[in-house]
Parts: sequence; C-alpha cells; structure tokens
Amino acid sequence: MSVTSGIVIVVPKSPPGSAKTAGHGPHAGLTARLELTIRPEDTAEHFHSGDVPVLATPRLIALCEEATCRATDGHLADAQSSVATRVQFDHLAPVGVGTMVVAEATLVKVEGRRLTFTVSAARTEGDSGGLVGAGRVTRVMVDRSVFLAKAGPGGGP
Repeated sequence: MSVTSGIVIVVPKSPPGSAKTAGHGPHAGLTARLELTIRPEDTAEHFHSGDVPVLATPRLIALCEEATCRATDGHLADAQSSVATRVQFDHLAPVGVGTMVVAEATLVKVEGRRLTFTVSAARTEGDSGGLVGAGRVTRVMVDRSVFLAKAGPGGGP
C-alpha cells in the first residue's frame, strides 16, 4: 500500500506463481482499489463543475480512471501505456468533505489492445457506506513514443 496526495492505493497481491512482470500482458480479473478522503480541492466548487462543496464528478471519474491504471501496473511492456477512450459513468450520490471514498476497478475484457473495466466508488462503512458512482472505462494499450509523437508539439519526449 502506498499513499500519494491523500490517496491510498491498495493493489491485491498476485497469487503465488503468477508474478506480475512487464510484458506478461493484462488479463481479465486484474483489480485495484484506491481510497480517497475528500478534501476541498476535490469538490465541484474547486473544479468549477458546480457550486456546492461536494465531491466533483470529474474528480470521482479521475479516481476511478486511476484505479484502472493501477490494475494493469506490471502487466504492460516498458514501452507501453494505456489511454482512456471511453467513460460511461453514473454519479449517484453526493459526498462531503472529510468523507472517505473507495474506488475499485476490475478488468473484465481484453480484446486485442482494448481493455474494458468495470468501476465503482462507495463510501466506506465508517462514512455510512453506500454506492457513490459506477460505470465502465475503456482503455487502449499504446506504444508510448508513437502516441506522444501523434500528440504534436510538447507531447513528445
């Protein structure tokens, strides 16, 4: 488990004999979980996506998207990355500052370079529990240098 700017990342250990090393490719069943305690900079007011001090939808989606990235850690070749191409998401409940939310992502389908994840976020039991949001995120594996070259000025190394 590691902590980065208020986020706790929990990636389940692989079963014995299933070492996670780059190049072994992503496969259905990979999961990751992130915990976030909501701060003022996570709110709709801060993101300018609303005028209330509750968890912003863009921040919630970003948290779920980060969980999809963590789920494939160690399963992409060194030269690869993955980029989101589609997000389908329902934000179901407001979450106030100080509340802890847990986002989970599970890789459910691999079709060539396309990775499809289910994602969900919920309050922790200590914060009354309950589903906050859920959906699907589609990511595509890319060659990092080719992708950055396509991005244009400032996108390359």
